[in-house]
Amino acid sequence: MTTLFDSHRLGELTLPNRVVMAPMSRVRAAAGGLATPSMATYYAQRATAGLIVTEGVQPSLIGQSNPGTPGLHTAEQTAAWRPVTAAVHANGGRIFAQIMHGGRVSHPDTTGYQPVGPSAVPATGEVFTPTGPQPMPVPRALETAEVPEHARSFAEAARRAVDAGFDGVELHGANGFLISQFLSSNANLRTDRYGGSVANRIRFAVEAAAATVEAVGSVRTGIRLSPGGTFFGVAEEDVPELYAALLAELARLDLAYVHLEATTEEEVLLDLRRAWPGTLIVNPTFPLGPKQTGRTEADHWLGLGAELISFGRAFIANPDLVERLRLGAPIAPVDEATLYQGGDAGYLTYPAYQHAS
Repeated sequence: MTTLFDSHRLGELTLPNRVVMAPMSRVRAAAGGLATPSMATYYAQRATAGLIVTEGVQPSLIGQSNPGTPGLHTAEQTAAWRPVTAAVHANGGRIFAQIMHGGRVSHPDTTGYQPVGPSAVPATGEVFTPTGPQPMPVPRALETAEVPEHARSFAEAARRAVDAGFDGVELHGANGFLISQFLSSNANLRTDRYGGSVANRIRFAVEAAAATVEAVGSVRTGIRLSPGGTFFGVAEEDVPELYAALLAELARLDLAYVHLEATTEEEVLLDLRRAWPGTLIVNPTFPLGPKQTGRTEADHWLGLGAELISFGRAFIANPDLVERLRLGAPIAPVDEATLYQGGDAGYLTYPAYQHAS
């Protein structure tokens, strides 16, 4: 039986275990969306993961969702990431950058631009801004001729990521951000080739993935999806059909992996497992739900055919999570107050497990 500690071949990489550090926003970037020395330490501390996927990295200024997040759309940002990837590699790790375009989940106070989206439909809830949470603004609906440039922005950021030393990229197609908005049946009310039918609503995701594959290769390209998720008010009325169609198109591109969140019924996820011919990463617990992924959930999904398991919050407070899982050692709790407050407290200050003498 496959275990978390077996190796796995992912594209041109050999992962020493099947534990993936999931992408998690920590809003510790410097002004201008620059990665920092603290970020290099943070990721290097967790390099025993089979694969690290970074926090969401914006591919353009208009694609930035929250303040304090890093980018990959300027030469300065690219250069700032090089010490991060070098630190992870020096510690024996492998690291993908998650490319995240916020779409309508943004604010002019953060970017200086009116957010854009498939349609002029605001997201629900509030978005972080430099002056605190504010209601979501109404986005500007993208003109048909504009849509391809936003799909290409993922590929342009991927080129910069590889130049910065990343082993690959993960397109953020989940959680109510731009790709997810195009997949949605209520955020996307378009009547052109990017809206309406399932074939049209998956088009943006496929074009973004195809452009990225052309830019950096299929072995360096993954995508994260949240089937049936309702983040920021998105809805999908036809989850099994929508995601089966999407995975069929993505399979033609031979992506390195698909990363699924447990945002719908297990049977639907199992159908998607059967539909996807390549490596599948599963995040077994609902994002930001009351329960964290542990060994039990990981073993369950390995038994159901997932090749890799991603852990989110457990990696924040446990930089040595792989070893704790191997030993059955306690998983330290996260200090929720320090998740997004900035600084090194609650970022670099979680210790490795101390064995009792």
